[in-house]
This record gives sequence, C-alpha cells and structure tokens, in this order.
Amino acid sequence: MATIFPIQPAQSTGAPQANDVLHWMRPGPLQLSALPPLSLYIHLPWCLRKCPYCDFNSHEWRAASEAEIDGIPEQAYIDSLVADLDAALPLIWGRTVHTIFIGGGTPSLFSPQAIDRLLGDVRARLKLTPDCEITLEANPGTFERNRFRAYRSAGVTRLSVGVQSFNDEHLKALGRVHDRAQAIAALEEAASTFDTFNLDLMYALPGQTLEGLDADLSQALALAPPHLSVYHLTIEPNTWFAKFPPTLPEDDIAYAMLDRITERTSAAGMSRYEVSAYAREGHQCAHNFNYWQFGDYLGIGAGAHSKLSFAHRIVRQVRFREPRLYMENARAGAAVSQSDEVALADLPFEFMLNALRLKQGFTLPQFSERTGLAMTSIQRGLEEAERKGLVARDLFRVWPTERGLDFLSDLQAMFLPDEE
Repeated sequence: MATIFPIQPAQSTGAPQANDVLHWMRPGPLQLSALPPLSLYIHLPWCLRKCPYCDFNSHEWRAASEAEIDGIPEQAYIDSLVADLDAALPLIWGRTVHTIFIGGGTPSLFSPQAIDRLLGDVRARLKLTPDCEITLEANPGTFERNRFRAYRSAGVTRLSVGVQSFNDEHLKALGRVHDRAQAIAALEEAASTFDTFNLDLMYALPGQTLEGLDADLSQALALAPPHLSVYHLTIEPNTWFAKFPPTLPEDDIAYAMLDRITERTSAAGMSRYEVSAYAREGHQCAHNFNYWQFGDYLGIGAGAHSKLSFAHRIVRQVRFREPRLYMENARAGAAVSQSDEVALADLPFEFMLNALRLKQGFTLPQFSERTGLAMTSIQRGLEEAERKGLVARDLFRVWPTERGLDFLSDLQAMFLPDEE
C-alpha cells in the first residue's frame, strides 16, 4: 500500500463556500494553462463485514428497518448521491467525465437495479466520453450468477474483484466473507461477462510463505486476468490489526515475494505499469491512471475525496464520513465537510506522490501544466533522487528506476516541502 504523507492546507473553508464556483474562480496564486481530465468517484460505504486490515471509510451494515432493500437503504442513499452531485455541478460545469469508479465498502451489495438508476442519473447530469470506463468494485462473497451480467447491462464496463487470496486459511485470517471456490466462480463469471476486469491480490499475509504466494499467483494467472493489482499487506492505524497485530513475513521475504510477482506476471505477458499494478496491453485502469497523472476527480458519497483544478488554484474536498450524517447533509446540499486550497509549497510533493508510482513517470510539460509551477520547484529533489539511483530522466521525461519503485516512499519523501 502507498504511504500517506500529511499535507497542510493553505486555506480551509467550510461547507457554505465549498460549491461556490465564483469563490474558487477568483484571482489566485496559480495560472493553469489547461484543466486536466476529469473523473468521477462514487463511494458506497457498506460491507457485510469490516476486514481487520481495512482503513477505508467502510461500515458493517446493520439493518434498522424492514423497508430497506437487502439490508441496504439503496434508494435513500442514491437520492443523497444525486443531491450531492447536483450541488457540485457548478464546480465542473462544461467538463467531460472520462472515467467513473464505484468503490467502497462493497458496491456489489447494491442491486443491479440500483446501479442502473445511479448511472442513469449521472448520465442525465454529466457529459461522458463515448469510451468512458465505468468500474465497479465487487466482492466474491456477494457474487450471484447473472448478477455481473446485470451490472454490465446497467452500464458497468469493468469489474474490480477483491479476491486478496485463494487460500482459505489466509482468507479467514483477513476476515474475508468468501472462500476460494467463490472467488474462482466470481472471476470466471467476470471473464465471460466483461471485456476487461481486475483481480485484486494481497501478499506478505500472516503466515504466508514464498511457496504460498506462488500458489496464489498460479491460481490467479490460470484465470488469465487482463489486469492484476497486488498489494503488500500493511498494518494501518485505527484498524483491528493495529490493535492486535498478526505475525507478518520478514521484510526480506516480502521483497522476495515482490520479485516473484514481477517475474511471474512478466512471464505471463503482463507489464508492471504502476508500483502495484500489472496489465496486458490495453487493459490498464484508466481511472487510476488519471489519479497517478494528477488528474482531477469529483468524489461523491460518504467520506469521498475530490481534487479539482481551477484557473488560479487547486482544491481538495472531503465529504462527511458517517453514512447517515452524509445522507442528511447531502440532501440539504451541504455534503462537503472540508475544502482545502492546496498550498503552493505542497504542490510539487502532491504531484510527485502520484506520478512516481507510474513506471513511465511523467513528462516535464505535464508537471508544469498540472501544477502551474516551473521545473525548478522539483530540481533539487530530482538531482538527489538521480544521484541515489531512484529516478532516471532525459530532456523530456522523468521516471522511477526499479530501485525507485522498490523504495517508493523514500523517493516520494525527497519532494516533501521544507519545514519552516
């Protein structure tokens, strides 16, 4: 998992000005020559069970009334999402959406009918590109045959299936609600239904050996996924594992596991295009690619984050985290709990935090276009990183070396703003 570094806001405003486009369009410190591509993120926050390693804004569902559909207040929550989107429209008016990602939580707890309604409401309000990638996260524990086909009929173009492991003992240790057989069945259905899909795995699991990882990789690659995301299990604050830490493989074993993953995916015709992502040609995740290239995204839903560019500033927003509180505020047109204008001193680090995850790195014009800053603002960090063998560059592009990808947190930290 990527290390999250603290970013200090230059200016914080509350909900009253969050969606005031004139407030954000006023003269300011930047002069952006163009706005980056725009994505839409939609957060559906409920899960059947909270995993012990998870620090995402997800909540176990406990039904409060018999009127709720399958234990989830689908229609009421979608009403809130639409109200949230309506209030935010002035901030992105006239812009085209290139990708949509429905994440969670476990979005596949929502019925295909609910997803169909949600995407219909989005299309009625936003202009989407003809080839707009629409991804839905799915849990094999919520898999039912024909359900994936119904999601495709609703407009979903890509599934991201959270398997994590094919070993039942590891799945139990991770708190997953599915087993090996359900994972395989879900992935076979995804392969037969969608032109592309993602398989999520984790490694360096409690008690996992290199041989155990090999077994997981063999099963994953036997299913011929066009895209594979493989994440190192890390102990995050405020999780069950943080309170009751499991015994994890030693660092040397974890590094050997990563080497094995890269070696075997390459042999299977997949390229490592991002620090944790491998794909066949033409199957990279366009939505995540936009994040890594410091593109814009509007996030709606409980706890969702946004990053939006304007002519003279870049703004980050966060929605209310607790689902009921979010729904109440969204219906009142005030879903945003915090809006921060990104400080000029933080922009180089924010850009590099994302772009250095990509094997291809970034172009020099792209840095200036996305941040409004001159290359001199990262020159000292680049020189240090190059001296340590963590990046390579030419007159047009900068990219992380294999060593840079292996020590990504150290590389990113070289671009932190100086402490005053």
